[in-house]
Amino acid sequence: MLGFLSLGIMSCSDEDTKKDDGKTEELPEWYYTGGELGTAYLTTYNAYEQPTPAVENAGLYQAFKNGEQLFEKPFVSNMEGVRKGLGPAYVRSSCIHCHPGYGHGKRIPAGTFNTNEIGNGCLLVVYTPDDNNYVSWLAGMPQSHAVAPFKAPLDESKITVAWKDYTDQWGNKFPDGESYSLQYPEVTLPKEAVYVYNQGYQIPKDYEVRLESTIGIYGAGLLDAITDEDIKAQYAKEEKAGASINPAIFKNGEWVKQYANSLQGNGEKHPLRYTYALSRGPLLDGPGSNAMWNITNVTRNNRKYHYLDAAGTYAEYSSKDPEVQAGFPDYIAKVDPKKEHPEWWTGSMADNIKSYLTSKTLPTEMSDDDFVDFMVWHRGLAVPAARNVDDEEVLKGKELFEQIGCTRCHRATWTTGSDNFTDPNLFFSNGDSRLPRYPNQKIWPYTDMVQHQLHMVNDIRGGWCRTTPLWGRGLHQKCTGSATSDRLHDCRARTVVEAIMWHATSEQSAAYNVVSKFRTLSKADRNAIVKFIDSI
Repeated sequence: MLGFLSLGIMSCSDEDTKKDDGKTEELPEWYYTGGELGTAYLTTYNAYEQPTPAVENAGLYQAFKNGEQLFEKPFVSNMEGVRKGLGPAYVRSSCIHCHPGYGHGKRIPAGTFNTNEIGNGCLLVVYTPDDNNYVSWLAGMPQSHAVAPFKAPLDESKITVAWKDYTDQWGNKFPDGESYSLQYPEVTLPKEAVYVYNQGYQIPKDYEVRLESTIGIYGAGLLDAITDEDIKAQYAKEEKAGASINPAIFKNGEWVKQYANSLQGNGEKHPLRYTYALSRGPLLDGPGSNAMWNITNVTRNNRKYHYLDAAGTYAEYSSKDPEVQAGFPDYIAKVDPKKEHPEWWTGSMADNIKSYLTSKTLPTEMSDDDFVDFMVWHRGLAVPAARNVDDEEVLKGKELFEQIGCTRCHRATWTTGSDNFTDPNLFFSNGDSRLPRYPNQKIWPYTDMVQHQLHMVNDIRGGWCRTTPLWGRGLHQKCTGSATSDRLHDCRARTVVEAIMWHATSEQSAAYNVVSKFRTLSKADRNAIVKFIDSI
């Protein structure tokens, strides 16, 4: 099987190098987006789903495929089976709900916020605008589903999304008369949609809601292989050049904030590198490792507790709900048939429920072996090779992309280190042989891994957004089935041009001068830049 796959990869690569006269031509360096160990060569609907050569080289293909099914298949509320343990409250029942085709989430239509639809990768970001903190009475990733007898923390039927038209300072027109349109999402989440509010909880202060889409997960292992030192050097370089970077993260040549895990780990600090909001550090405690637990609420050895709101309001009000109390005995009998947790059986019904919801010693639902395979898959997803690398229009676009300054934030290349990765959970050892590695690879993600501000209307919470890696994004529609290109943190941009122009709706934007140059280019040159972006 492995030999067949390797031959398939080689044949695709060789075919791409043939000239009309049958001779082969060496491909440019930037064709190999993930380097020798991280690039795949399919451009079909499953281009994002391929294992890296490093996976096959290490003999990890079967583990990769097992991890793949853990990502794709829905978890269930059964107490037995491969994907048991969904809930009691949860965000989605599977990972692929949020990452259609393994890519970036799709733009959601106007109307009710429906997370049962595969492709809605948008999470609700509910926060207090006076301090930009997540509200304490919902989980950071708000849950809108529950397993009976429990009730969903949010009622999706009461949450609506509207798309608003926006006109920029140029009237949505280029100097040559070509026009474009801009839209942004507005979310309405009334208090009546909140379970604990309906049970009597008084929401203490005003809140706002934003959408934040999931990121593409292919190539995440390669970004993990960039050294902490090189990321710090990039921050320092940009700060010295006068770039606008988040002072809450980096200031005066030093880190102000880094990622650490003191609950499962030893609190060792590492640079933030994943999600638009830069909420995660190393991949082994990154968006996938964390989401496999908190999206589904499926426990494992290093997460033997439920993911619920920080204030404990859900546990408190669920324990007092007569309907939850009525169904709890049957529910807990399936969770703990041998009554190994007396604290779930011997108190008042309210105390039993609250003790269960807040327990730190829950039964393990995902096995260690499955978690290892899931991380083989997560760290083992390849990046699609660049396309059209000998197309004259693409080459012109590449030149212009650099010339007008796009690469100041969308840095083209990084070189990975020795990739002796660390795990903040202390589940894997440094450089663990059970996982694929990517040492000393020149990669082409087109991101500086730094947060900048674009100052858009209804902007991301806090206003600071990590530069999105552009590799593979031109295949988004083919791989996800979306009708539009779905770019930026909330999928507001339906095309590459819209994404570019959203970068400059405010003169305060870090990209304003660059976009000002873009809009004065000829239509042919603008099209060349778009074609280049879609080819990398």
